[in-house]
Amino acid sequence: MADIKILTMPGCTGCKTVEKMLDKMGVKYNAIDITKNPGALKKWQVFHAPGIVINGKLEFSGVPGEDELKKKLGMK
Repeated sequence: MADIKILTMPGCTGCKTVEKMLDKMGVKYNAIDITKNPGALKKWQVFHAPGIVINGKLEFSGVPGEDELKKKLGMK
């Protein structure tokens, strides 16, 4: 299974949308609040929340479509 991180910010509705999408897919992830962990922000340089990191690589900035996210995760 892929290592997934969601780079979030407090009050981010897009972040909650992505979390719900992944929960619906049954995919485990780690949510990282970039306001409390600036090292994550520096490492992945997200300019628009949420940032979605898959296996160490920033794959999305903002909310992707569900099909696009599934494709990146190797799901049908």
